[in-house]
Amino acid sequence: MDNQGFEQNQTEKPMRYNTKVILIGFFGGLIWSLVALFGFFFNFMHFGPALILMPWALGDWKTTYTGQAVGVAVIAVVSILVAFIYKWLFQKVNTMWAGVGFGALLWVIVFYICNPFIPGLKSVQNLDLNSIITSFCLFILYGLFIGYSVSYEYQQQHSDK
Repeated sequence: MDNQGFEQNQTEKPMRYNTKVILIGFFGGLIWSLVALFGFFFNFMHFGPALILMPWALGDWKTTYTGQAVGVAVIAVVSILVAFIYKWLFQKVNTMWAGVGFGALLWVIVFYICNPFIPGLKSVQNLDLNSIITSFCLFILYGLFIGYSVSYEYQQQHSDK
């Protein structure tokens, strides 16, 4: 009898690196935007994941919990692009500090560079300290998650070869 046809004797093909980057980005955005929603719900921040929807005129529903849920979904999808940006720039850097720096850089981009384009978001100087600290920590953890995960997968892919 030939055992080659049995399902348990066949090996599974490993997932491609770009597929893993997509999953890292999606779940990184999903997890950390849900944590941000938790922070918004318990008043650690005065803005939630719906902040990503504010530059577009979509109606008043953006400020409701439906808008926050849609914001979580949009952040999860946009995070795929963020993961690929990290991949293109820093994938070979195998340290957690690159991810921490990447998250801090994203926070600076959102709260200083993109701030004029986000209606309803106060400047950093006018935000309360809880919102600043909570959002900065969330961005750092988000960058750390994306960065370290992408770098780890890169190292795994190249150690197998």
